[in-house]
Amino acid sequence: MTEGHARASRTRILAAFASIYLIWGSTYLAIRYAVQTIPPFIMGGVRFVVSGILLYAWTRYRGAASPTGLQWRNAIIAGGLLLLGGNGAVVWAEQFVPSSLTALLVSILPFWLVIIEWVRPPRRRPPAAVLIGLIIGFIGIIVLVGPGNIGGRGDVRPVGAVVLILGSLSWAIGSFFSRDADLPEGGLLTTGMEMLGGGALMLIVGALTGELSHLDVHHISGPSAIGLVYLITFGSLLGFTSYIWLLDKVSPARLGTYAYVNPVVAVILGWAIAGERLSPRTAAAAAIVICAVALITTARSSHTAQSA
Repeated sequence: MTEGHARASRTRILAAFASIYLIWGSTYLAIRYAVQTIPPFIMGGVRFVVSGILLYAWTRYRGAASPTGLQWRNAIIAGGLLLLGGNGAVVWAEQFVPSSLTALLVSILPFWLVIIEWVRPPRRRPPAAVLIGLIIGFIGIIVLVGPGNIGGRGDVRPVGAVVLILGSLSWAIGSFFSRDADLPEGGLLTTGMEMLGGGALMLIVGALTGELSHLDVHHISGPSAIGLVYLITFGSLLGFTSYIWLLDKVSPARLGTYAYVNPVVAVILGWAIAGERLSPRTAAAAAIVICAVALITTARSSHTAQSA
């Protein structure tokens, strides 16, 4: 590879990292504005159905083979776990939980990945550094959603925190299922199918829970409309495309850094743009959780590489 090609490749990698760092970190704020006047599951369903149609149509136009019935079934299951369960928890909870704290609670995803690998065959016991990270992260969650918040007196309503933690678990289960299931080899095609399946399920849940009766397109505010368009174009299309491209370009340890950069971006944007309160307790909890996620991500990746 020539020096010019190497420099161009580094530039594209840096641009892709900037995309998943900044765009995915900003989607929490976009969701907050979107759900102000659009019911959460209807909003999420529209976001992913539109994004899924565009991705699926593009990949098929580029020559991707038609998926089988089994692959469609698996994509719908994966989309249900990842998007209905994972992202659905986010859009629902952001009606009550500040966007910055939502991002912080969602960042515990690596905790669930470690625990699932520990309990499912072949039962990979995490190394000591990862166990320490789990303990530190648990302390951080207690600091954030501790006794001072019981009864809704603090920044995080307990029900919102529980829904977000369970949503992260759903995303983790969906990640393992998506990795092991029979799905198309093309990452963009699989993503489009999962978006279509998960988005359709979100629309169904929205309809069953009465959200359609609360949807009035004439009363959708400008910030909500802009938030939804941003989530479709930047959050889903550009963000996911950058992530999938990086999967083949960098190590899992480097790619996994988004898990503890996104909450930092979300906290800063929530404070600077939406005026979300950044109390000393929240700052301390954020520092503890982000350090725990960083320790788990790096130690887990290093242990996996040594075992390979």
